[in-house]
Amino acid sequence: METETKKKFDLKRILNFNVLAIILIVIFCIAISPVTLQNDTYYTIKIGEHITNYGLDMKDPFSWHENLDYTYPHWLYDILTYKIYSIGGFTAIYAVTTILACILGIIIYFTNCKLSKNKIVAFLVTIGSMYLLEGFIAARAQLVTFIIFIIEILLIEKFLQKKRIGYALGLIILPILIANLHCAVWPFYFVLFLPYIAEYIIAVLADTIIYKKLVRFRLKNDIKKLSRKPGKEDIVKSLTEKLNKLDEKVEKIKKVREEDKKNPYKIYINRNDNVKYLIIIMIICAFTGLLTPLGDTPYTYLIKTMQGNTTKNISEHLPMTLTSQVPVLSTIIIFLGILTFTKTKIKLSDLFMLGGLCYLMLSSRRQLSLFALICAPILTKLAINTIYEYDYYEKISGWFKKRIVSIIGILLLIALVGGLSYKYAKNKPNQSIVDESTYPVQACDYILNNIDLKTAKFYNEYNYGSYMLFRGIPVFIDSRADLYAPEFSGLKDDIFSDFLNISGIGEFYEDVFEKYGITHVICYRNSKLNLIIIKTHDSNYKEIYVDNNFIIYERLSAKNVEENKEILETKEVKKLNSIQEEENK
Repeated sequence: METETKKKFDLKRILNFNVLAIILIVIFCIAISPVTLQNDTYYTIKIGEHITNYGLDMKDPFSWHENLDYTYPHWLYDILTYKIYSIGGFTAIYAVTTILACILGIIIYFTNCKLSKNKIVAFLVTIGSMYLLEGFIAARAQLVTFIIFIIEILLIEKFLQKKRIGYALGLIILPILIANLHCAVWPFYFVLFLPYIAEYIIAVLADTIIYKKLVRFRLKNDIKKLSRKPGKEDIVKSLTEKLNKLDEKVEKIKKVREEDKKNPYKIYINRNDNVKYLIIIMIICAFTGLLTPLGDTPYTYLIKTMQGNTTKNISEHLPMTLTSQVPVLSTIIIFLGILTFTKTKIKLSDLFMLGGLCYLMLSSRRQLSLFALICAPILTKLAINTIYEYDYYEKISGWFKKRIVSIIGILLLIALVGGLSYKYAKNKPNQSIVDESTYPVQACDYILNNIDLKTAKFYNEYNYGSYMLFRGIPVFIDSRADLYAPEFSGLKDDIFSDFLNISGIGEFYEDVFEKYGITHVICYRNSKLNLIIIKTHDSNYKEIYVDNNFIIYERLSAKNVEENKEILETKEVKKLNSIQEEENK
């Protein structure tokens, strides 16, 4: 009776903590969700509108460059974002982004709980994980794929524990969603399978005694040959005894290995035969990239991206410096501290996953998001193993559990999360959805009211091109960097490299503008290009608009070319008319 009462009390306590944990996670996720939209959101809305109206034509409709090929790598997400915008504007997009952030936080929490069986540590690690992911919470397709990736880890782990068809079906459906929502990261779906497969292969090799197989084959072959020859009975007998002794020796080796497996030094290798079925699922998933209207784009997009120079010149793709990322450095130190100074052991698959994600993160700061996301369950498991590795920790753990769900413990958790949330939320009232210091809101108003877009060819900079095309102004470049590289565009000209040369003063801007027939220039007032035009008093550029952040120039030589072209065309028409009149006479 007492046991049943205790169980009911514990269940009630757990349920209460789950409710508290979810509420605090939601509060924190709302706090870190930014009000101001990123540049990718603007072109996402416009592309979604274009697909809705015209379908997937595989051509870019927003740049004034002609015949640019475009693969629409997240076409489904673009359509959904446009539909949301159509219902409630930018406010609706902000609200949905916040909801997705909350869903991500809750799924990370439940994944940590399922894999570690400790809700308190799972909650603390989840808050830490979302803290690291704060810079990646935005109205972009990556937010949806974060949710898919953490669900993938949960399904893989559950499938390896219990080989159920539901988990397998889930693993097959997820890559179909990625192929249509954000096909650029579709190959990474398979990367998450690799640590488990590598551990299984190593476990199989570890169980295989190669020495035994080679010696046994040689002895049996010799016995077979000698048994056919008369007078070789003694030798055959000696070889048979060696063969028997070999079996005894192998048994001893097996026992030693079994003992080592039970009590490894730091890394334990688990041979889970369900991995064989996981490999079959992975092979099936490899064909899901065909279940998209984009053709072979899920298979080729990443390869083309790596061949180009866009990843070498966009800040989020550049290598990460640990000294500038103190929270990340602290997380790595925690991992190293647990593995170095405690008795805690780590699964080989988790070690592969941790090491691989660390390498990716250091190679590209963008991959910090995947490190924070995928390594959260690993850190949770290591922390729990550390607690239960020592007998006296169980007493501390029990004491801690009682205190954390007490009134004082709850108040401390609320204070912790509340303080972090306030840090991010306090400036939200001052934030605008469209940041006019970053995006040319008033300048675009001027362009739309005073410039003929049918004949204008604007040179603009990378960061705000998406906003310009959102306003209906054809652009030189925008944040769809791959579109402007020859690997994707189908053109000989490398538009992205030309932009880099102008912005970095690697080439005389007038030469590039002449090449493309630029008629107008819009740039930040503090940009290198504008400073050179001002300092050199370049008379070819007539200032027609300026505000606190942006300036617009008219390129006079382009205007003269157009005027001369019109004069020549008029003369040519008059000449033809004159000839026609003579012929008529």
